[in-house]
Amino acid sequence: MLILLPPSEGKTAPATGGRVELAGLVRPDLTPARERVLNALVDLCSVGDRERTREILGLSPGQDAELDRNAVLRTAPAQPAGRIYTGVLYDALDLTGFSQSARTRARRSLLIFSGLWGVLRVSDRIPAYRLSGGVTLPGVGGLATYWRRVLDPVLPELAGGGPVLDLRSSGYAAMWRPTGPVAERTVTVRVLHEQLVGGVARRSVVSHFNKATKGRLVRDLLAAGPVPRTPTKLVEALRDLKYTVEEQPVGAGRPRQLDVVVSEL
Repeated sequence: MLILLPPSEGKTAPATGGRVELAGLVRPDLTPARERVLNALVDLCSVGDRERTREILGLSPGQDAELDRNAVLRTAPAQPAGRIYTGVLYDALDLTGFSQSARTRARRSLLIFSGLWGVLRVSDRIPAYRLSGGVTLPGVGGLATYWRRVLDPVLPELAGGGPVLDLRSSGYAAMWRPTGPVAERTVTVRVLHEQLVGGVARRSVVSHFNKATKGRLVRDLLAAGPVPRTPTKLVEALRDLKYTVEEQPVGAGRPRQLDVVVSEL
């Protein structure tokens, strides 16, 4: 099973560690594509026009430290991506609390999408950085379009023959969209909050707490034991873990859509 995750804007900058080695990241054949984005980002953040740089990256004047960090990415300390990314989803996932067997499953199953690196395993060593997947980077262009061209021939191979659990946000989902047989094995998840309003059960899509639910869902799946080998077994596994799961009708050849209904956030 392959589990697709978004990155997080929040990151922990490591104090120690060797520099990033691009050839050591998942799929070393992506090194030239990563080099291009890394060089463009470092060059952008190394010039003096901070107002323009902030505008391009979508940052405020109070976030100039992020520009300084980006300017030295080539030599900054690197640590495993699973330690670098913080935020709601990764706090709920809590990789540090995994058993050894669950940690092995996480290394094999989790794939993080990134505007800078394309895709990462949680064990890939990277420095902290700031670059959203929705940025249009000078010298590269729109990152979603750029990475889609690069990743389209790569992701089906990484997906293998098992199910793909796609938990990415819309901006990172644009970097690769499953098609053909991979789409038929892909499962997307929407989190709905159900509560009683005037004695009537009402549901709403949650945003912030959507990430926490997805983090807990992944944690529970990886902790439960061997990963499911088909989309149907994946749905069964979630129900066995006491998640309320409702499958929505979709057209032929499209990813299956699951609604995970929660009463508490």
